[in-house]
Parts: sequence; C-alpha cells; structure tokens
Amino acid sequence: MELPRRELARFAAPAAFLLVLTIAGLLVHAGLSGGGESDRATTSVTERHVTTRARTTTAKKTRASPAKRYYTIQSGDTLDIVAARVGTTTDRLLALNPGIDPHALTVGQKVRIG
Repeated sequence: MELPRRELARFAAPAAFLLVLTIAGLLVHAGLSGGGESDRATTSVTERHVTTRARTTTAKKTRASPAKRYYTIQSGDTLDIVAARVGTTTDRLLALNPGIDPHALTVGQKVRIG
C-alpha cells in the first residue's frame, strides 16, 4: 500500500501547487483591476472633461448598466449652459443630481449628465 500513496503524493503535490498559484494570480488580478468590477472604461471627451464610466455586473449573465456620464463645472458655467452643451434640459440635470444647488455651482464640481 505504500507505493500508491507515494504515487498519489507525486501527482497531488504539483497539482496543489498549481492551484495555489492560480488562486494567488486571480487575487492579484482582482486587486489590480478594481476589486470586482469586471469592466471599467473611463473616457475623457474634449477639453470640457465629460467623463463616461461604464460598469458591468457579474451575475449569471454579464450585462452592462447604463453608462454614467459626468461633466466637470468650468469657470462661468451655469446649469443652463451645461444643459445646452450636453444636449439635455435643466430639469433633467436636476433630476440626475438631487442634492445640487443650481445657483451655487463651483469650479471642479462634477455634475451627472447621463
């Protein structure tokens, strides 16, 4: 009976080693790619810093949620100007940003536009 145990150990040890390396590699990959978000795309459009962030959810089927788009407020911007630039209405921007004060926008503030 001693021979089959040695033979089993001969194959099981490298298999266990490969399993540990695979798990370590997956953990490192998950840590470097954002900790669970399987797809993240960030794109800047023009000098006005319109940012798009698309996320996918991991479930039985992977499907993309609607892309969240943001606009970075520049000097002289009002909510009406932002709405005109991105092709939407002020009411829509207020609905997407419930806590925003349209009369107190600050330079560098991010406003969700989509």
